[in-house]
Amino acid sequence: MNVICFGDSNTYGYDPRSWLGDRYDPQNRWVDILAGKTGWNISNRGQNGREIPRQPVSFPADTGLLVVMLGTNDLLQGCTPADAAGRLERFITGLDLEREKILLIAPPPVTFGEWVQDEHLMDASKAFARLCRELAARLGIRFADAGLWGVGLAYDGVHFTEQGHRAFAEGLYKEVFR
Repeated sequence: MNVICFGDSNTYGYDPRSWLGDRYDPQNRWVDILAGKTGWNISNRGQNGREIPRQPVSFPADTGLLVVMLGTNDLLQGCTPADAAGRLERFITGLDLEREKILLIAPPPVTFGEWVQDEHLMDASKAFARLCRELAARLGIRFADAGLWGVGLAYDGVHFTEQGHRAFAEGLYKEVFR
């Protein structure tokens, strides 16, 4: 199956210990771990700093599953959970894919760290996850809440640790094959 994982730095596999945007090794990135467990052809379309696109994005017609995890950067840039969910709805409804081929993942909530000094931001990330669940139900697409998977975050309170990537891959695997 052809799978596209579309997201931000946590999809890309950003290693927060690096200063130049380096990535974890493939054995420590959730996208590559999932590819190894499933044998799927997975395209990693993660990008550091990506916010929810405001313009249409097209994906190949043979996409069997589109995994979308976005919103954290929008919140970090001051977007409210409701505004981020609105952007996400416009993005998803603009996709030229059948709804059953879309899996929306609510990012794990941010925690206190170098990038997260405000409890309001932590609360906003939890509220955003709830809004993602409601959005998925309203649009009739698949949904998963990564906040339930025990994903460890690094010192910055935003990026996955290597163990966090493994926990994410395991949670997503169970979600897809349940």
